[in-house]
Amino acid sequence: MAQRLVVISDMWGVKKGLWITSYLGYLQQYYDIVFYDCQQLANIDLTIQTDKNIHHAFVNGGIDTAVAHLLKREDHPSHYLAFSTGGTIAWKAGLKGLPIKSLYTISATRIRMETEKPNVPISLLYGENDEYRPSSEWFSKVGVETEIVKNFGHTLYTDEKIIQSVCQDLLDRATQKISKPKKAV
Repeated sequence: MAQRLVVISDMWGVKKGLWITSYLGYLQQYYDIVFYDCQQLANIDLTIQTDKNIHHAFVNGGIDTAVAHLLKREDHPSHYLAFSTGGTIAWKAGLKGLPIKSLYTISATRIRMETEKPNVPISLLYGENDEYRPSSEWFSKVGVETEIVKNFGHTLYTDEKIIQSVCQDLLDRATQKISKPKKAV
């Protein structure tokens, strides 16, 4: 029986998410995948979709709405792969009791506002040039390790090399039941 993997998009959801199909294609053979579009999870429906407008909608209630919806919809212990805002949603839901087996986030910059972590195995991946990634002090204070990828920015998760590396890590975990997270890149 395949392990369950919940995938949560970045703030753009499927609107700018063709890259997500690469992850799903690699992982569907080994995982039972459930996918959530961040905007749908947060009930965000904007007429004018700009970075600023979407970010504003998430920060001003959208993240909390998405967390509440995720908690209502997910009651099976699952592995989570989440991107940017999706990572923040999964993190916050984990703090509120979401049954998470493991959490793998990529570019979840808003977790830098959190002071505690979910009590699950966590893998964090950031681009070196992502100006909003948590500080070294934050990682130390909260007690999590991270992988920083040189020469990449916030949207490193859309790069095929990163996609392959992350998927290989997740496939290794699914097929070999590795408990300790491996380096993504």
